[in-house]
Amino acid sequence: MSVLKEIQSSEQLDINDLKQASRIFRAINHPLRLSIIRLVEEFRRLTVTQIYFKLRVEQSVASQHLAILREADILNAEREGKNIYYSLNESRLKAISRCIETLKD
Repeated sequence: MSVLKEIQSSEQLDINDLKQASRIFRAINHPLRLSIIRLVEEFRRLTVTQIYFKLRVEQSVASQHLAILREADILNAEREGKNIYYSLNESRLKAISRCIETLKD
């Protein structure tokens, strides 16, 4: 039996959960995205303009990485007028942290 079939037939692991976890870990496994997470953690709430200015990257680059973090549900986006403010999804980050702790054990 292949490893993939073993995982799929396991009562403890769901292949869809593993795929989702893989997407999340890929989303945070990038130096610029980690910098964005740290920056938003420090300032609590930032616009894309503030983020690209502080990180000294092009607006389009920052926007692409913010989209990846939003899709992974790591960042919340809240529109106020013409601005979109980004903040951390604390519950998602706690779940990721718990997952990492479980994997370490």
